[in-house]
Amino acid sequence: MHPSHPSRRRVLAGSLGALAATGATGVVGSLAAGCAAPTAAASGRTHLRFWHLFGGGDGVNMQTMLSAFRAAHPDIELEATTLQWGAPYYTKLGMAGAGGRAPELAALHMARLAGFGPGRLLDPFDPDLLAEAGVHPEDFPPDLWRRGQIAGRQYAIPLDTHPMVLYYQTELCRKAGLMDGDRLKPLDGVERFTDALRAVKKVTGAPALVTETLGPDCITPWRLFSTFYSQTGGTVLSPDGKRLALDDAKALRVLEFMASLVEEGLWVRRADYGASVGIFDQGRTAFHLNGGWEVTTFRTGGTAFSMTRVPALFGPRATAQADSHALVLPHRRDRDAATDRAACTFVAWMLKHSAEWAAGGHVPAYLPVLDDPAYLALEPQSAYRSVINDVVLDEPAWFAGSASRMWIELGEVFSTLLTGSRTPRAALTEAKQRLGRLLDTRNPLPGVAS
Repeated sequence: MHPSHPSRRRVLAGSLGALAATGATGVVGSLAAGCAAPTAAASGRTHLRFWHLFGGGDGVNMQTMLSAFRAAHPDIELEATTLQWGAPYYTKLGMAGAGGRAPELAALHMARLAGFGPGRLLDPFDPDLLAEAGVHPEDFPPDLWRRGQIAGRQYAIPLDTHPMVLYYQTELCRKAGLMDGDRLKPLDGVERFTDALRAVKKVTGAPALVTETLGPDCITPWRLFSTFYSQTGGTVLSPDGKRLALDDAKALRVLEFMASLVEEGLWVRRADYGASVGIFDQGRTAFHLNGGWEVTTFRTGGTAFSMTRVPALFGPRATAQADSHALVLPHRRDRDAATDRAACTFVAWMLKHSAEWAAGGHVPAYLPVLDDPAYLALEPQSAYRSVINDVVLDEPAWFAGSASRMWIELGEVFSTLLTGSRTPRAALTEAKQRLGRLLDTRNPLPGVAS
């Protein structure tokens, strides 16, 4: 699952709020049982604890993979714990790392790595143990692999990437003349994409596109802006994540385009997350922009749909906003070779069997899997696999990444653009002000400097 899933919307409080509301005593108390040092099993098996935040369809896929790993590795006693998604998860993991009594392995969103205290809250992987397990840098997209590095050391191993994608109703698009056989015709360029929406509206008499535009912790408007803005070649922050780098002209071009589609009645103006998924699932719109994780929802609904990459509307590259689920080593005072070797064994196995994980809509980060017949047989999930080379993660700032302050705050700003209460220029001004405040705020995680 992913931050935009409706069951997660209530837990997307920012890191500062989560820490303030929980309090150090409550968090440490809740960790007392979960972070006790493992007792060696009588059988001599290596005890490996894994914390993750996967529920729903992702949770089902993860449990299937964990069961298969246990069956294949009887020498490793794997203890997996599912924790509450979002800020609560990261607060608990951060406190565990700060105390040096964390689990041996955990899941982390890659775009949160820079703000999560590598060297303080996380420990680096041993490159020799990774190589011994069969994990090599050349088996990953170079940019995604590098995002797991801090000061030349590998702190995170990417499992996948989960970008924005375009869902489409095949029959509605066929009636509108937008299909080429079983596939959607290319819709690159603002004019061609807009004309496609108009063609659908002529068929249905209703808006052709639906997304989340409002609701508590509404983040999709930010992810859409980030996707389109990245196609202009602009960045939100400097490469080190420490300075504002928004290009006003490029940002306004994107915001004006987004507002124009709503004003023309081509994009549903008001829909919370659940409503946006339901409207598309009922066949009431031809297009839905979202993360790939809703593929299981639409397959269950029985609607004739498919998926493709977000078109290149603002430049030659069809870049798409994304994050990446990664595997990390939370900081422990008593690291030992046996558990570190077991952790690397687990990481390698998960990567090499990630076709199972891709069923949930994620694109495997382990490149050999992209040619695996088991993955290629996944339809429509494998149809957009080429996006692996064009994903854009947030710049490395403590307040960026999934379940972050930036997603929530800018999601709120761009929500008001889509619902009509802010003009493009006013939305840009407010976004820059909020980014400025975030840049001036210290990272609230324990022991981590901003």
